[in-house]
Amino acid sequence: MRLHSNLESVDQQETATFAKWILDIGDGIIGDENDGYATIQVPAHLLITQYDDSISGIVKSTFPDLDQHHNNPEFFKSKAILASTNETVGQMNHYLLSFIPGNYLITYLIDTCSVKNIIIEIAIFQIIGDHMEYLSSDSVDKSETSEDSYFQSITTEFLNSLNRSGLPTHSIKLKIGSPIMLLRNLDQNQGLCNGTRLVVTKMAKHVIAAEIIFGKNIDLAVYIPRMSMSPSQSPWPFKLLKIQFPIMVSYAMTINKSQGLLLSMVGLYLPKPVSTHGQLYVALLRVNSAKGLKILIHDDEQKSMNSTTNVVFKEVFRNIKR
Repeated sequence: MRLHSNLESVDQQETATFAKWILDIGDGIIGDENDGYATIQVPAHLLITQYDDSISGIVKSTFPDLDQHHNNPEFFKSKAILASTNETVGQMNHYLLSFIPGNYLITYLIDTCSVKNIIIEIAIFQIIGDHMEYLSSDSVDKSETSEDSYFQSITTEFLNSLNRSGLPTHSIKLKIGSPIMLLRNLDQNQGLCNGTRLVVTKMAKHVIAAEIIFGKNIDLAVYIPRMSMSPSQSPWPFKLLKIQFPIMVSYAMTINKSQGLLLSMVGLYLPKPVSTHGQLYVALLRVNSAKGLKILIHDDEQKSMNSTTNVVFKEVFRNIKR
């Protein structure tokens, strides 16, 4: 249904073949017959095999002519790089952010700051480079900690280093034009829900202005504040309180965070294979045509590969009626 919704797709046979391949991956009936982890071959026309640097290769494929369109919100509406781990996503976003010019920050400062403050503000930007860096304020929630003396030895640096799915990182680096994704529900009437994609239009010390690029309120200008957050289920023997913007940079995102998106261009980057049930299937469902999907798989030595891991535990399907 997703593939046939693409009006630009004219090759019905190609669409049917691609759809069957995706469904077979989801059902776990492609590649080695087993219940759990299986190695599957990826069709050659979907693979990126020629590259000097793997990250550069997937970026050029997914965001062609990025240097000419980096400040155009339309450019990012239907494109994304997907990966299986937060570590890989962080590397991709760092690369893309460094690739994009940051001169728009200085233009913004000249347009918005008073003459009295402009020298100070520009000096700050020169210190941190051509981007804006927002640091979180992290602490232990003492109201839920019974042994205060035990947790007094926890340093701020240690709290800053803790990462948890669904929480923003300690350091968020942004430029004007950067695509971002919300990690919290802010205002459902405005479409500001967990998973909403936006693009940054202005930045200040305590608020970020952005424009929605996906969902029912596309092009709506909104403001995102810093807020206090905690993990819903803490993996630590204490409750972490984090004050930060509830966002993540989303040039690249994890496969899990991409659920619900329908994109015209997906770069699936797999230096590390998927590890959970149905994860590869979820990634492939994000694209609306075979022509819009490119996959880059490599080993630890950056050598191109044409196979990857698919994880399907078939007992999940045994009680499902189709």
